[in-house]
Amino acid sequence: MADKKPKIQPKDQDIEREYVIPLRKKFKKAVRYKKTPKAVKSIKEFLAKHMKIYDRDLNKIKLDKYLNEFMWARGIKNPPHKIKVKAIKDINGIVKVNLVDFPDKLKFKKLRAEKVEAAALKTVEKKKTLMEKARQEDKPLASSSESQAKEGETKPEEKPKTPEEQKKEEERKTTEKEKAKAGAEAAQKIAEVQAKQMKKQKQPSMKQPKRQQRKALAK
Repeated sequence: MADKKPKIQPKDQDIEREYVIPLRKKFKKAVRYKKTPKAVKSIKEFLAKHMKIYDRDLNKIKLDKYLNEFMWARGIKNPPHKIKVKAIKDINGIVKVNLVDFPDKLKFKKLRAEKVEAAALKTVEKKKTLMEKARQEDKPLASSSESQAKEGETKPEEKPKTPEEQKKEEERKTTEKEKAKAGAEAAQKIAEVQAKQMKKQKQPSMKQPKRQQRKALAK
């Protein structure tokens, strides 16, 4: 007998295929209030068979959110009769399923989501660039502070002052303190006088007009 040919191993590449999956026959057998779940399950079973998932594990098939939304758009009782999908199988055996023919509503929704994601990525990139610039600016500042410290170390020490100069500085400081105290006391006295004057000035009392005396009616 001739030896059996060895099985061809799959290439280390993602397998990409498009299918038009009929759904009416499958969900027609299901109860009316379980037709859409049955249609979703039939999509997974069809792809598990045709994408060669040998253990038939339905958890390895991941449906896109837009595909799921399209399936549930008309409720649980009225799913679409057929659907066109794009399946991509990776090296680990996981199949990602995307919708091919988008309706207008889902198309605009997807474009909006893509714009939001692009804006978010731009903001993240801007923040990264600003952080890098700030780090680069901090380095020369640190080097300048170090140079200033070195210069301070090399500066010559100040000469000691004579006793006469020390006395003059002490007298100047005492006169400044006395002037400040006198100014504060004068300001306090002025404030007290103004407060007394304000108390003396009473606000004019609003007198109510006198009522006219009632006179006896002429008979």
